[in-house]
Amino acid sequence: MALLEVNNVNRSFGGLQALKEVTFCVNQGQIKGVIGPNGAGKTTLFNIISGMLKADSGTVFFSGTAIAGRSPCQIGRLGISRTFQNLSLFNGMTVLENVMVGRHCRTHRGIVAAALRTPGQRAEEQRIRQDAQRCLEVVGMTGKAEMPIAALSFGQRRAVELARALATDPRLLMLDEPASGLNTKETQDLGALIGRIRDRGVTILLVEHDMSLIMEISDDLLVLYHGQPIAEGPPAAVRANPEVIAIYLGGEVQRAAG
Repeated sequence: MALLEVNNVNRSFGGLQALKEVTFCVNQGQIKGVIGPNGAGKTTLFNIISGMLKADSGTVFFSGTAIAGRSPCQIGRLGISRTFQNLSLFNGMTVLENVMVGRHCRTHRGIVAAALRTPGQRAEEQRIRQDAQRCLEVVGMTGKAEMPIAALSFGQRRAVELARALATDPRLLMLDEPASGLNTKETQDLGALIGRIRDRGVTILLVEHDMSLIMEISDDLLVLYHGQPIAEGPPAAVRANPEVIAIYLGGEVQRAAG
């Protein structure tokens, strides 16, 4: 069953068409990878799905609900969360506090309750703290909850960002270049972690340049080239596709297709 459906999405920036007639779906419980060279439109696609950009045309459905044009906050509440290629953590806060920020989209108490520190607000804050601790446990960062972000390694910061995304309680988790800046061991650990997250019932949509990682963990791949889908299917089939081979070896796509 398709959890996410993207239909004929187009997006241009001036004279540059970043996405052209992009159509694909992500099934419930799947790890779907999106690959392509720099400038292929991968991050633009992520920004449209997450509500940070509007498509010029086309539709996006999440669990049967049209989400194109909705705000990132509204889309987050529906159950889509994402990480970014560039880390966006709060350096003046602890690890736990950073993860708690992600949980606030699931809270119900307003600013008045927070200002007055009502019993209901204090109880909700305690639940947020407990939920954040559980997310840190998932990514293996429980023992570092009270550490400042500045004291962590780059790989540990990546794990905190992932925990914060999990704190939103997503049904679909979108990961934009999660292995960027990681060493070989950290990348292997990341692959195992993504698998565990999927096993917890979270569907994954993943953009990644590390071909070894994305080929190993993905159930299905979408290949973008100059904003257009040129191949889609299981990793083994995509790896053998002549057009994909041409892109990554520097050949002509048209020649490979012929």
